[in-house]
Amino acid sequence: MLASGLAFVGVNSVVRALGTELPAAQSAFVRYAFGVLFFLPMLPGLWRQGLPKGAWPLLAWRGVVHSAAVLFWFFAMARIPLAHITAIGYLSPVILLITGALILGEGLSWRRLLAVSAALIGALIVLRPGLEPVGVGHLGQIAAACCFAGSYLFAKKLSGFVPASVVVAMLTFTVSIGLAPLAIWQWQPLGLVQAAGLALVAALATLGHYMMTRAFSLAPLAVTQPVTFLNLVWAALLGSLFFGEPVDIWVLLGGGLIIGAISWVSWHERPKPAEKTQPDAPLSPLATTAEP
Repeated sequence: MLASGLAFVGVNSVVRALGTELPAAQSAFVRYAFGVLFFLPMLPGLWRQGLPKGAWPLLAWRGVVHSAAVLFWFFAMARIPLAHITAIGYLSPVILLITGALILGEGLSWRRLLAVSAALIGALIVLRPGLEPVGVGHLGQIAAACCFAGSYLFAKKLSGFVPASVVVAMLTFTVSIGLAPLAIWQWQPLGLVQAAGLALVAALATLGHYMMTRAFSLAPLAVTQPVTFLNLVWAALLGSLFFGEPVDIWVLLGGGLIIGAISWVSWHERPKPAEKTQPDAPLSPLATTAEP
């Protein structure tokens, strides 16, 4: 989980370094196009095996929602500090707590209500509306967190009859297709450094998701979930050292409150030993963070 966090902070740092020279749609498309290369060897097997009935609409809708999430994320990433991106991104599992109750019928227990309340307070501490300017970058990251949560809801529905590896591979393919029209419409010449940077983003993101999957197959949420708070620490340090972004104690405090609330409810709602999933089972929404 520690390695996964470092990989995702690396993703954020590279995108931050690339800046706003490329349109968000083009940057996101190139990142996923490189990701397609990692999954090309799976295509023949997928073609022969096919997908269960009912999977295609869910996969297509997930591609649409995740494409929007990635667009918002790339837009925000180039405009606000790394620590702000990471802290606001922790809202995704909070949104899943609510939508899981309303849409999937999982119930909204008093613990979930308390965790959601604490997380919202944490978000207000990070944003401090009225005291600090809330720009379009912050709004973009909030929109990204909402869309990522929607994407994970589709993933949860798919997890019942499609292997996790296929879900991830099809996400890469569908998002690439979804972003292509916008990317072509806004296309600008792509420099070698930019292409190399986005290829590195794709490699780090794939590594991060793999490490996260391995972590959740080896240890319970109560062990792995608190480690995700370190992502905020790494993001604040990198932002300070490489991008001249001041370390904001309020961002660390608000982010810590959000991830603490999620860790607490994850601990109390963890499955009993007899209910544990198999090693390669899809992740619980409570364990998911918004990463591209």
